Amino acid sequence: MIAPGANISLEVFFKEIEDLGLRNRLRVDYNTSIIEEKHVKQDQEDKFLKEVIGSTGSGVGPAIADRVLRKAKLAKEIPELRNFLADVSEEVNNALDEGKIVHLEGSQGFYLSLYHGTYPYVTGRDTTSAAVLSEVGIGPKKVDEIILVLKGYVTRVGNGPLPGELPPEEIERRGWVERGTVTGRIRRAAPFNFELAAKSAKVNSATSIAITKIDRLFPECSHVRQKEVLSERCIEFIRQVEKATNVPVKFVGTGEDILDIVEL
Repeated sequence: MIAPGANISLEVFFKEIEDLGLRNRLRVDYNTSIIEEKHVKQDQEDKFLKEVIGSTGSGVGPAIADRVLRKAKLAKEIPELRNFLADVSEEVNNALDEGKIVHLEGSQGFYLSLYHGTYPYVTGRDTTSAAVLSEVGIGPKKVDEIILVLKGYVTRVGNGPLPGELPPEEIERRGWVERGTVTGRIRRAAPFNFELAAKSAKVNSATSIAITKIDRLFPECSHVRQKEVLSERCIEFIRQVEKATNVPVKFVGTGEDILDIVEL
């Protein structure tokens, strides 16, 4: 289900529906706003956004600006979306009241938050757990767990500060080469930052942590699925994360397969 606080591009929306086979499963809130072609053009032609900030050029910022100015198009105004429309907050709250399990997924990293990130090198919205609840329409008292997802190293695409940034050849040597999912640009990378992790855990009220790509730090842990097999070096790193954040690490990702997860 796509929340009212989200923004969607119709082109991307329908492509992903076909690619993932979601036509009969996906619902969009009536008040979800639309990223129009004019927003994409504005994003890509804005010199400050493109050259200074390093925007992906996908039109999100201008679309959010129109939403704030109260002139955005909403999903309920788009005929092609008629069969997908739903009152998402109503359905999600009803599911919670019935005792069903509901998962919410936020967008982008904490330090790209418009309010709490490395401004102005941020995205056009808040990216905290509180913002996720607000955009879906759920009160904080209905939340049981907030899982903070951390990668075994730090990356960012585009411009902005990155403490401890490594040169491209070192990133390649360590096997940390990644590309942005929207632009395909090579991501900048740096070693895990305990200070940044601690701040993120605090502001997001994290109750547990999931660490992904631990196999990129400790190749001996690649595709491991039992905690008893994790190396001592890996266990020590996990303890350091827990000490810095004061939050337990509950999950560790050890590979690209969906089942390459160790539950601690």
